[in-house]
Amino acid sequence: MENTKAQFHRSLSLLDGTMLVAGGMIGSGIFIVSADCSRVVGSSGWMLLLWLVAGAITITAALSYGELAGMMPKAGGQFVYIERAYGQLPAFLYGWTVFTVIQTGTIAAVAVAFAKFTGYFFPMLSPDNVLLTAGKFKIAASQIFAIAMIVLLTIVNSRGIQNGKIIQLVFTSAKLLALLALVVVGLAVGLKGDVFAQNWENAWQASQTSLVDGAWITTSITGFALLMAFGTAIIGPLFSSDAWNNVTFIAGEMKNPRRDIPLSLLFGTCIVTALYILANVAYLSLLPVKGDPHATDVLGQGIQFAGGGTDRVGTAAASMIFGSVAAALMAGLIMVSTFGCNNGLILAGARVYYAMAQEGLFFKKAATLNKSGVPGFALLTQAVWASVLCLSGTYGDLLDYATFASLMFYIVTIMGVFVLRRKEPDAERPYRVVGYPFLPALYILIAGAICVILLVTKPQNTWSGVFIVLLGIPVYFWQKRRERLAG
Repeated sequence: MENTKAQFHRSLSLLDGTMLVAGGMIGSGIFIVSADCSRVVGSSGWMLLLWLVAGAITITAALSYGELAGMMPKAGGQFVYIERAYGQLPAFLYGWTVFTVIQTGTIAAVAVAFAKFTGYFFPMLSPDNVLLTAGKFKIAASQIFAIAMIVLLTIVNSRGIQNGKIIQLVFTSAKLLALLALVVVGLAVGLKGDVFAQNWENAWQASQTSLVDGAWITTSITGFALLMAFGTAIIGPLFSSDAWNNVTFIAGEMKNPRRDIPLSLLFGTCIVTALYILANVAYLSLLPVKGDPHATDVLGQGIQFAGGGTDRVGTAAASMIFGSVAAALMAGLIMVSTFGCNNGLILAGARVYYAMAQEGLFFKKAATLNKSGVPGFALLTQAVWASVLCLSGTYGDLLDYATFASLMFYIVTIMGVFVLRRKEPDAERPYRVVGYPFLPALYILIAGAICVILLVTKPQNTWSGVFIVLLGIPVYFWQKRRERLAG
């Protein structure tokens, strides 16, 4: 039963907001992407600097969003900020990209990752268990299980914000504690050996290890080549830190959004950034950076070729602590992490489509709340499209496109701080961004430079992301024309 007059239940606290930020950020990336980082920059110093810079960029962006969140404590968050600063078309392009790629693509990829690691305990759910084949199109048991996860969490969240809140609190608390335990125990064990010291002997001698004609070739890099490599490699840590902005989507359900959303953004991003950096220090204390792809033991494979080329750095590090049970422990941890992450993504994403529908920019029915006070139709629509992406098998590519698109919209949104300071100098701002105008401007410059580097070094993925955004322009005008004809 839908009700156009129903209102959101303001029941979320500062703790709930912080858990949504942290829970959305921590998925499976921290356990995997350091391998690729180590191949691209090739040394402990540069690898750790990638995570430090990514964390600093994320925290700076969160501080900037805090000002906008305090000004506009409404459901839809970033969509609302962009609309107020620039108008409907840019806001629609953001919402369009969130629905087609950013939120749903991430939901699909996280769900498939959950299913993949569940397959460790239940082999019948493995991606190798193909249920249907039609030419190049295949459907594996893992994809069906991923869809089941999306459906389950959508049903739970459609029955009220309290359900999603409890799941987020329990699973985020569990993975924060588990990741902290991995860091503490990893450092306690690793620092007894000499691996950490060896990793820092040539900490700033950068090199790039890449596959050329079937063979791994390592070359030293300096100067401009190092800058380009750094800008390319940072996309992994940035993606691992993404989804922190999801808390802005649920402003309509926060008890005190003007105060708690800025604080949630600050606390959540700082907590996760600290854990990510410490996790990488733990990796460096347990495993050498450089490795041999043909090695048969964990130390020989190093971080570069952890898991025999599967990039499972977390599992490799855990095996140095726990031995043969490490794979099972890490699979369980990633299951907890991805389940909690997807709950937050599903809960928050639907509020963007609700805000779009309120402006006549999405399915009209998405502008309604169900009897539980949540946007039930928006949740359903999101689940259907995310499930299609699960079956399509393109979620991996979509994530590459989405990460670049997200970065572009972060830049646009933070530029909105400057735009609104000029357009609305007297507007109420319960919180003003620290370090204005220098910190927001620094973010725009750094993120803009990363976008330019990615356009050069990863043109297929980045230009595809741009194309998806631009594809929304004719959709917007079609929607506006349909609205005029209907009116």
